[in-house]
Amino acid sequence: MVGGGVAGMSAACALAEAGLRVQLIERRGYLGGRASSYLHPGVNEVIDNCQHVLFGCCTNLQGFYRRIGVADKIHWTSEMIMIEPGGRRSLLGPSRLGPLGLPAPLHSLPKLMAAKAFTFADKLALGRAFCGLMRPVRSDSTENLGAWLKRNGQTKGALDRFWRLVIASALNADIDSIALPYAAKVIRELFMNSAFAGSMGMSTVPLSELYASAQRYLEQNRSSIRFNTNVEAAEWDEETSQWTLATRSGPLMSEFLVLALPFEATAKLLPHMPPAGKADALGSQLEHHEHWPICSVHLWFDREITTLDHAVLLDREIHWLYNKSRLQPWRKGNGSYVELVVSASRGFAELTREQAIAQAVRELGEFFPEVASAKLEKATLVKEMRATFGVPPGIDAARPTSVSPWANCFLAGDWTATGWPSTMESAARSGHLAAEAICKSIGEPRTILEADLKPRGLMRWISF
Repeated sequence: MVGGGVAGMSAACALAEAGLRVQLIERRGYLGGRASSYLHPGVNEVIDNCQHVLFGCCTNLQGFYRRIGVADKIHWTSEMIMIEPGGRRSLLGPSRLGPLGLPAPLHSLPKLMAAKAFTFADKLALGRAFCGLMRPVRSDSTENLGAWLKRNGQTKGALDRFWRLVIASALNADIDSIALPYAAKVIRELFMNSAFAGSMGMSTVPLSELYASAQRYLEQNRSSIRFNTNVEAAEWDEETSQWTLATRSGPLMSEFLVLALPFEATAKLLPHMPPAGKADALGSQLEHHEHWPICSVHLWFDREITTLDHAVLLDREIHWLYNKSRLQPWRKGNGSYVELVVSASRGFAELTREQAIAQAVRELGEFFPEVASAKLEKATLVKEMRATFGVPPGIDAARPTSVSPWANCFLAGDWTATGWPSTMESAARSGHLAAEAICKSIGEPRTILEADLKPRGLMRWISF
């Protein structure tokens, strides 16, 4: 198993549970990949490389968390608080009118209609769009979300405060660069299928601490991890049916090989893999992928600036606030630590550290007046330039299955053909699919992929 991100960990732990002895190889000294944390030397604090969230519909990520015993370390919420500059708030989420609440997809309608952030025209436009996305969208559609929204009469308020913020953030790309089928999937999963499907979960511990449980799980199941080890080449021996992986610390042998790497790392390894008939085709697929950045500004104040756990910030460059002092109560002190996230913004990623922090603090003060009287004790900027891959129209043709061009070699990673955009759920699904393929190849098939959440309420009778 090459790669210690969510894809590699989920595959490794599923295979260990199936009774296979797994050796996980990770080039860094900790697990998590792009979803990890580390001690930042500039501020002497443990920070996540970016705030990562999951949703109720992320069944495979939750299954992975249950397997390694960390499901209780996720804080769940079903509400999304939207704040305008000046402080006016709107609340989105399911409403409970009566003992059972409204049936899906109507469960979020009352709070949407009451939201002051949207005009009546905005709400009508959003309603039209939601109804339109209840109809099937062809998986091979070549239309982008921006064109579809224009065709379906979305107002400026609906575009700026919902589509360009909530949906573009979820997919981390501009609306003109998002394939319509993926946007439709996000809308259905988060806002239509059920109240729980759209619930948001956040880790109450640093990500690397969360994933340290995967290491313990593997070691308890006759498996191991090699940290600080980079695979430089791989050879396949047909006679012995063995893979030999070349590393600086010596060769490693394995009967099966799973490449659970980001697409660019997979592309770099391809020239050092054995010749294979479809290897060139895989290389061509990889060339079609493109990264989108996510930036996060971490701020430590000498006092509490808000009692909110998290919020959506409207009409400014900063998009999301996560109050890490509240989400991670183990952090001690009288001050507060907040993380501000900017998704799908290459312009913000081009700012210097000083410019980005100054802009973030200035804009944060427009939402929370307490910022003006608080002392900023320390701050840092994290730019994850390769945070996600884009999902433009036609990208599915560049997403390979778990089956690779080589014998006994399988692919995993959020960029493979999972049916999901670039998320931790897609990564976990890819790991489970690769694990299923290995179990099938050794004549011990088992179901590892977690089933999708079933639509509830009226959505049970709407076919996609």
